[in-house]
Amino acid sequence: MRLEPVTDEDRQTIAAQLGRAPRALRAVAYRCPSGHPAVVQTSPRLEDGTPFPTLYYLTCPRLTSLCSTLEAQGVMKEMTARLAEDADLAEGYRKAHQTYLAERDAIEPLGTDVSAGGMPARVKCLHVHLAHALASGSGVNPIGDEIIALIDGGWPAGDCQAANNR
Repeated sequence: MRLEPVTDEDRQTIAAQLGRAPRALRAVAYRCPSGHPAVVQTSPRLEDGTPFPTLYYLTCPRLTSLCSTLEAQGVMKEMTARLAEDADLAEGYRKAHQTYLAERDAIEPLGTDVSAGGMPARVKCLHVHLAHALASGSGVNPIGDEIIALIDGGWPAGDCQAANNR
């Protein structure tokens, strides 16, 4: 993983992507092939001290839309069911949860075993898992890796930032 400092241009792009000012930004954790931020790393606490356990946050509207489509198709329910049936997948997912906690706690321990996206028992948010997989690389989050495979063909496709501004 290669974290990059957030520039003023990144901050403006992220605000446009989210439709609001970004909160608790630490770094850009992944960029789309067109160069704009797609995943950011956030602080474990918001500026007012409120715990914010989501370490990797998906900002790219194209990726967010693709995840939302998969969620509407019932992919989370299917993946959760597979966790009960596939011991290797469940073990990989448990390790992803531990990695997530360790990375977040290295910044600031929140004193909780809650990571994000339902880990380690269920799949609750595909956006979180895609963000984790893109930020951390292949092999870290098996659910995130599967989401990348599922959206293949829908992303990357040219300059998705320009497409989102149409």
